[in-house]
Amino acid sequence: MKKDSKPNFKKFIFWFWGLLLAGLGSVLLLFFLASTGSFGELPTFEELENPQTNLATEVISSDGVTIGKYATENRTPIQFKELPEGLVNALVATEDERFYEHSGIDFRGTARAVIKLGRDGGASTITQQLAKNLFTKRASRNIFKRITQKAKEWVVAIKLERQYTKNEIIAMYLNTQDFIFNAVGIRSAARIYFGKEAKDLDLQESAILVAMLKNPRQYNPNRERSKAKSLRRRNVVFAQMARNGFISEVKMKELQSLPLKINFTPESHSDGYATYFRAHLQKVLRTWVNNNPKPNGEKFNIFKDGLKVYVTIDSRMQKYAEEAVSEHMANLQQYFFREQRGNRTAPFYDIERDQIRGIYERAKKNSDRYRRLKQAGKSKKEIDKIFKTKVEMKVFTWKGYRDTIMTPMDSIRYYKHFLRSGLLAMEPQTGHIKAWVGGIDNKHFKYDAVAQQKRQVGSTFKPFVYATAINQLRKSPCDELPNTKYTIPMGKYGIPEEWTPKNSNDKYGGMMTLRNALATSTNVVTANLIDQVAPRNVVRLAEASGITTKIQANPSIALGALDLSLYEMVSAYSTFANKGLHISPMILTRIEDKNGTVLQEFVPETREVLSEESAYVIIDLLKGVTMGGSGIRLRTDITGLPKANTGFPYKFENEIAGKTGTTQNQSDGWFMGIVPNLATGVWTGGEDRATHFEGIALGQGATMSLPTWALFMKKCYADKTLKVSKEDFEKPEFLSINLDCDKKDEKDKKIEDPDDFEF
Repeated sequence: MKKDSKPNFKKFIFWFWGLLLAGLGSVLLLFFLASTGSFGELPTFEELENPQTNLATEVISSDGVTIGKYATENRTPIQFKELPEGLVNALVATEDERFYEHSGIDFRGTARAVIKLGRDGGASTITQQLAKNLFTKRASRNIFKRITQKAKEWVVAIKLERQYTKNEIIAMYLNTQDFIFNAVGIRSAARIYFGKEAKDLDLQESAILVAMLKNPRQYNPNRERSKAKSLRRRNVVFAQMARNGFISEVKMKELQSLPLKINFTPESHSDGYATYFRAHLQKVLRTWVNNNPKPNGEKFNIFKDGLKVYVTIDSRMQKYAEEAVSEHMANLQQYFFREQRGNRTAPFYDIERDQIRGIYERAKKNSDRYRRLKQAGKSKKEIDKIFKTKVEMKVFTWKGYRDTIMTPMDSIRYYKHFLRSGLLAMEPQTGHIKAWVGGIDNKHFKYDAVAQQKRQVGSTFKPFVYATAINQLRKSPCDELPNTKYTIPMGKYGIPEEWTPKNSNDKYGGMMTLRNALATSTNVVTANLIDQVAPRNVVRLAEASGITTKIQANPSIALGALDLSLYEMVSAYSTFANKGLHISPMILTRIEDKNGTVLQEFVPETREVLSEESAYVIIDLLKGVTMGGSGIRLRTDITGLPKANTGFPYKFENEIAGKTGTTQNQSDGWFMGIVPNLATGVWTGGEDRATHFEGIALGQGATMSLPTWALFMKKCYADKTLKVSKEDFEKPEFLSINLDCDKKDEKDKKIEDPDDFEF
């Protein structure tokens, strides 16, 4: 028996060492084959130096705040120095305890994983995980393919360790992680889950994000079904930190007792501030990339190339503008809903039922739902049935989104009841657009009221008639014209019949100064003026001031019978504030590539339109509108709406040049307001012109749009860092036109509710 045992033992030793050496040889062979590219091409030195990842284009405001991104993956990389120490410690303690000791592969961890058959998790180091994120992307389910992938990851990990410092590897790893919910990379994750920059994350927030690295869906703090798992995994992170000496046992227990807390702030094209502006900017950038290729001739991709786009928008002003629009429109909408209860054709006036059916049919065919059904090959009968079938949906209300059940057709009728509004603010001296609000809610009302939409401008166009008369005929605000009906005969200026406009209050008589005529929007005086200067000269001045729409040179433009955009109107009004010099509106200041290299800097176009004296005189006329005309509500307690709901009275005491505008049937309400360093326009109305208030009390520009301007300016003035001017407009050194009118004329006294004179 003893003689037979020795050969068996030797045989066992032989096989043990044979298998061990064979296994080691297999591993070495695996490494060798992987390093030679036998399992697929390995990344080159250049690819390791500049790994190809999809980087979001970042939109950065004039005050340095990221207000939006364009991305296929919402990824904006940051450097190691922007990572808080607690986040780095939590990562190393949980994912790779010996990270600072190994050179890409942790052989101790690998051996342990093999012995335990992976029951305690894998043995991938942070560097290996980075290699997978950069070059493997997704692990294969085929075990043999996965083994070859793993071998390649080992080789790449070693190369990465030679190429980068440990700190750079940590930053790259966190920049490539997908935390789901459109949060790719640690910076996006910090902003989306906690509403802050990565550098500002505290230890608990850092631990929550590190906990998600194991499986961002399974341990996600924003998913109801995974919150408990997220909490347990977060506490494991704290335990690992204590085990590795980063925190004490006492601190660990204190942190583990805290509830799970996040501040989920989604980032998408319809979320956040300046949504309408970002949609417009995207169109501008698409044109830019077509005209500005890379050195190799390829086009930049705004969704993948990580451009940094610096814009003129001020994030603070943008916030105040959006708040002002929301506050006023939420209140105004209540009055509109209340009025429509007694309207049998709500929300429309003055149109027949077949016209109403046409409006709804067009709205249906313009809807995303209809287009999707058409593309899917549905017949008209099938589509009509779907639009009449109740479904679950989330609808917009001024008290938040509400879950409900209604037919798609009913939802179209519901949204037709909402009044829309837009606001644009521009710095006249630079052309910089500072705030852009294209509507009341970008998710449900996509059409941009700033740049896309053109609506009748009403009395807000009258200042261009007055400016032409001042610049061309040296008219003074104190000059008088008769407040009597004025007729332009048929054939003059090519008009097909004689034109005799009326005052909206149908009151006439006596003489009226130009100052009072503009303040009260007196139509007959404006008609007289445009005949004196000729419509074509008014058109020339308007176009030189920034109006790009082709205007027909007929007398009716004197009363604003033309459609223009809010963008054009603010651009043109800024000319008055900038001493007659028009500076074209700017939204871009510069564009950089992902490395910070400046690709282009932008400068505005400038041209002289009016003399400085003429521009000051028209500003003086417009100041009269807010002192004793249709904009007097800025100074007094007269509101048109209850004070408790609208923040009245405003009681502005500084100099303001402004003009209200109300179009036929109250379809459009405008207010243009200027202070020395900010020109702001507001438009309000329904999507369809038949959607409007029945009477002028609520439908005039002073009620529909002026309050939004006032709320916006109140907020801007309250923020002293913005330095919005409260000073008077600078007076020219030499002024030959008389501005000191004789005050004894009773006809020029202040009026209490002057928008009765509008249209």
